[in-house]
Amino acid sequence: MAKKQKYYVVWQGKQPGIYNSWAECEEQIKGVAGAKYKSYESISLAEQALRLGPELSISVPTKQNNTVLSIDDEGMTVINKDSNGPVPILDSIAVDAACSGNPGVMEYQGVYVASRTQLFHYKAPVGTNNIGEFLAIVHGLAYLKKNKMNQVLYSDSVNAIKWVLAKQCRTKLPLTPETAQLYDVIHRAEAWLHNNSYSTEILKWNTEQWGEIPADFNRK
Repeated sequence: MAKKQKYYVVWQGKQPGIYNSWAECEEQIKGVAGAKYKSYESISLAEQALRLGPELSISVPTKQNNTVLSIDDEGMTVINKDSNGPVPILDSIAVDAACSGNPGVMEYQGVYVASRTQLFHYKAPVGTNNIGEFLAIVHGLAYLKKNKMNQVLYSDSVNAIKWVLAKQCRTKLPLTPETAQLYDVIHRAEAWLHNNSYSTEILKWNTEQWGEIPADFNRK
């Protein structure tokens, strides 16, 4: 099955515009502080987003189907009035990871769902998506405990949730000089799980009904 075409809008980068591949988009934003970009599933949506600019385009849907969540004019997450069935808790944090290649440059972030505010971010030169998802959850648990917050934590990765509950990152990524620093982070995350208790409820984000998790990097 052929991979579906994506269109990448770059508002702030080396050369703003619309690009037909992630590789082209990445070239425009690499090393640019505060780069702003997003992917879309049709050229018409991408062109509309480019015209609207980054401040308004976040409310432009990246999928043709309707989802439970949308963004209001102030950038806040809102639940659509005609939504049926379970809805996510907005007073929560969400985590997600992205990887350019597998293995490849890996990063993860945590955001407050209601406002889409980034709470933390980490990037490693070599890693996998599963490792990033695992570390993101542990970072989120530690963040909530340190700040004495009782919000639930959402992840869209079943594997990462299982790894966290098992208190072990079950990656098969080889330990090499290039991955040694990342493995140090993994071991510290595992140690935190073994040495700390937490009351945070870890929930699976329902992507099918709610759309992409708010911590998504919009690179799919």
